[in-house]
Amino acid sequence: MPDLTAPHARVLPFDVAAVRRDFPILAAAAGTRALVYLDNASTTQKPQAVIDRLMAFYAGENANVHRGVYELSERATAAYEAARATVARFLNAASTSEIVFVRGTTEAVNLVAATHGRAHLAAGSEVLITAMEHHSNLVPWQRVCEETGARLRVAPVTPAGELDLAALEELLSESTRMVAVAHVSNALGTVNPVRAIVELAHRRRIPVLVDGAQAVAHLPVDVQALGCDFYAFSGHKVFGPTGIGVLYGRLDLLEAMPPYQSGGDMIRSVAFEHTCYNDVPYKFEAGTPHVAGVVGLAAAIQYLSSFDTERVVEHENDVLRYATEQLSSLPHVRLVGRAAAKAGVLSFLVDDVHPHDVATVLDRAGVAVRAGHHCCQPLMDRFGLPGTVRASFALYNTRADADALAAAVRAACERFA
Repeated sequence: MPDLTAPHARVLPFDVAAVRRDFPILAAAAGTRALVYLDNASTTQKPQAVIDRLMAFYAGENANVHRGVYELSERATAAYEAARATVARFLNAASTSEIVFVRGTTEAVNLVAATHGRAHLAAGSEVLITAMEHHSNLVPWQRVCEETGARLRVAPVTPAGELDLAALEELLSESTRMVAVAHVSNALGTVNPVRAIVELAHRRRIPVLVDGAQAVAHLPVDVQALGCDFYAFSGHKVFGPTGIGVLYGRLDLLEAMPPYQSGGDMIRSVAFEHTCYNDVPYKFEAGTPHVAGVVGLAAAIQYLSSFDTERVVEHENDVLRYATEQLSSLPHVRLVGRAAAKAGVLSFLVDDVHPHDVATVLDRAGVAVRAGHHCCQPLMDRFGLPGTVRASFALYNTRADADALAAAVRAACERFA
């Protein structure tokens, strides 16, 4: 198990067999079938280091953070704020004040839409998203547009599942007040050219929010190099606990935004006549935070950061390419999304069989995948599909997992034929 106590843990060589031993759920009990877990785009499994950190917090550090003058509260507060520093390093944020803890990507996008969006949108203005957005980066903008009279515009995707960058550029105008785009598509695995999108938007002084939920577990993310104004991700998709996530925001923008929720800890002083709000990031962290989730997220980030990033990316890309080749060779199988740059996701169909039926057959073979529209109904409509079967990979998956997937899909083809 890697040593995660130091702010910058020692970088280890990538050994997938050793990595798999770090994840208890992947170890088959005697006499049971091994789990082939290929639903990582939905949620990742947790390494023992994260499980141990959560247990250690609840067993020996559990207290509410901030303002407690007793030692246990001070220890919990120190762990909470150390986690913020860990996240800031992970994203290469300029300051820990640019890191806001939220419940996940969904809350992060809603926070920006409800505060920055509502303050800058009006009748005649526009928000630009893409046709591949998850509902959590679509519906919040749809709602704020309805409330303000603004217009939601959508950049198209090509038949291969790639963003039409030229069309996106044409849609940018003097009326555009926000661009919101996925770093990696959860339904197709397409890696979008975020840096190029940011440059196009910033030429017109348009801020950009990036949904990084599907990116942080697969790609190195440097928010300063990307140049984005906001970046959001969820802990449970990067080997951390559920119910915790991060919103990165440029400090000047966060300071200008009003609070999203009101209550304890987001205030500096309260009177019946007037309330003075706290500094960022605390202005956006109303109430008792998910302290255990925060320290668990830090443990997950430290675990991921303990490996050579390039080696991890190479391994994941190898497994994805191999799985793609295996399924491409099967009759009756149609791949959906053939972007040149992909990460983590392989979506497909078996003839006219409903994706749920295919996924059920795969489950009986011990292969866990997801089937449906993947919270991307407009994207499925663009392809004329009710949904797809989605196999999604993480650093602990192997070519053997891809072989098991292909064998199960082959069996499904034979059954439904």
